[in-house]
Amino acid sequence: MSQTTDLLNFIHQNAEMGQGTIERISKMVSDPALRNTLAPQLEEYRRMCIASEALLSAQQADVKSVNPMIKASSYLKLNASMLADKSPSHISEMLIEGSTMGIIDITKQLDTYKDADEGVRALGHALLRQEQSNIERLKKHL
Repeated sequence: MSQTTDLLNFIHQNAEMGQGTIERISKMVSDPALRNTLAPQLEEYRRMCIASEALLSAQQADVKSVNPMIKASSYLKLNASMLADKSPSHISEMLIEGSTMGIIDITKQLDTYKDADEGVRALGHALLRQEQSNIERLKKHL
């Protein structure tokens, strides 16, 4: 695989996990203000998934989804944590931790795949800004 394809698949997997996480959490959130904060985040992850899939398709490359075992493990941890505490503060803290991990991961990927297509790198930088914005929006719920 090329650096461009590798970076695109990373972007897709990151957005896929973000989308799945927000979808699951949104079903359990009762606080209207937090729901309003999560809705645009979900749409951003959806757009990022669509954009990365379109670029992969244009390259005639396979879309590599998140490993089902990793996804299941992540969702089990999420569900267990939500059982313990469904407060907006706790949910925001979990999501901030997830976005922080996303920032670290995309920063490493952008550094690793310096020779990837500039348009794809721009999409990676958009994901980085999205994760940073998510954190800022969630802070008000801590």
